[in-house]
Amino acid sequence: MLYRCNILALVGGGSQPQYPLNKVMIWDDHQGRCIGELSFRSEVRGFRLRRDRIIVILEQKIFVYNFTDLKLLQQIETFANPKGLCDVSQASGNFVLVCLGLRKGQVRVEHYASKRTKFILAHDSRIACFALSQNGHMLATASNKGTLVCIFNTHDGSLLHEVRRGADRAEIHSLAFSPTAEWLAVSSDKGTIHVFSITSVDNPDHITSSSRMM
Repeated sequence: MLYRCNILALVGGGSQPQYPLNKVMIWDDHQGRCIGELSFRSEVRGFRLRRDRIIVILEQKIFVYNFTDLKLLQQIETFANPKGLCDVSQASGNFVLVCLGLRKGQVRVEHYASKRTKFILAHDSRIACFALSQNGHMLATASNKGTLVCIFNTHDGSLLHEVRRGADRAEIHSLAFSPTAEWLAVSSDKGTIHVFSITSVDNPDHITSSSRMM
């Protein structure tokens, strides 16, 4: 859903999909009909919505469209991305997009306002999950090892914080910043959610006490 409006984006799925797996359907729930569609040569892995953009993620490519007329604005080549990893900032007037780079463990950050592209080698192994803060200033990443979560400055790529989720390998399901980016939640297949205080993790001794399992 596009925020709280009547516009939805739909992709077919399941054993008997309502729509083809290679199409994104733009649905107006007020009119009760599709008002647009985007077709691709391969299966859609995911999509993200902003008031001004729609981003479609394929296995090794990302397409950025203008929302009002569905005009293609950019194509981005990525590393193999079966999970459809991608995130966008939600603050108005500050469009930041993060996706996989072209190398294992690398992420690409697009700053559209300043027309800058930043590549960050976040991990030695494959990226399992990442998330942007709402204003697009911070990026949290986790690898497929799932032990550490790194937090970067998206403007210069510098490492701001590194927090430890645990010592055992885990599959990270999601990362989420609070609206003010003071907190970061990390969920995994261990059946726990760790909540880190981003404002206090500069002190390594405080990392354990600032994380809570729920």
